[in-house]
Amino acid sequence: MKRRLVLGLPAALLLAGRAGAQSYPTKPIRLVVGYSPGGGNDLIARIVAAKLQEKLGQPIVVDNKPGAASIVAAELVAKAPPDGYTLLVAPSGPMTINPAVYAKLPYAPEKDFAPISLLAEFPLLLVVGTDQPIKSVRELIDYGRAHPDKANYASSATPFQLASELFNQRTGSKFQHIPYRGSGDAAQAVASGQVLMAIADTGPISGLLSGGKLRALAITADKRDPAFPEVPTLAEAGVPGMAISLWTGLVAPAGTPTDIVARLNKAVVETLAAADVRTALEKIAVEPRSTTPEQYRVLIARDAARWKQVATTANIKLE
Repeated sequence: MKRRLVLGLPAALLLAGRAGAQSYPTKPIRLVVGYSPGGGNDLIARIVAAKLQEKLGQPIVVDNKPGAASIVAAELVAKAPPDGYTLLVAPSGPMTINPAVYAKLPYAPEKDFAPISLLAEFPLLLVVGTDQPIKSVRELIDYGRAHPDKANYASSATPFQLASELFNQRTGSKFQHIPYRGSGDAAQAVASGQVLMAIADTGPISGLLSGGKLRALAITADKRDPAFPEVPTLAEAGVPGMAISLWTGLVAPAGTPTDIVARLNKAVVETLAAADVRTALEKIAVEPRSTTPEQYRVLIARDAARWKQVATTANIKLE
């Protein structure tokens, strides 16, 4: 009898796991965002969460855990139980850029997470305050050289810092880094004249642009964006090699059952296909985009290799 009980235990656990996956979800889901409220990833998370909870039939709580370039949030989710109830809004920063610039991280994107789906892609905009006497990228570069004490940029996360330092490398400029906790804070600092410029995600700066507080000098896409048709690409503005498109997605802790991942992926795909969600995302100049888990995994690996090369070439290292 004892032998039968011991042999039967793994099968019993497997059946229990399958039953749990089939009934998932049965309680609220925590959606961890590694940035402050008001930033691009936070806006995307809240737009998606509102519809996603309708698809899943359970509340989805957006939990902002800003700090250390989203390392705090990524580590939290990497160490969470792999049961589908703690998920990470996973942008380029913690998934592909942090590994390129930090010598040591408390998580490994390729080992510690189960990709669910991409959520959105977005270019970055190079902006200055409208009170600044700067109307073009060339004028910005010249102004920075003529006023080294005012030559600085606001950044709320590693992707924006890396993009700005790449701008320094491509133009021979020496804009200094001024860190902020969130994209909204960084954008406000530029709009108020506390900082000269920023290369930032489109979400949190769209309102300031339309309100006349910020001026967009260039976009990091490889072609002009329909949302900003009058804004030239950086290549058009005389700075080649700066085509950057960031993205954000959704991941679970590694070991999350594949059927739970599949359930979440299906709900995300349906959510991003909803007209009201697409409209809301497009209003903040973000392109909704879903993928299979495997497609998202390939994208993470591809961009990690790219950013590693960029960071090495630019000699960017963070502690």
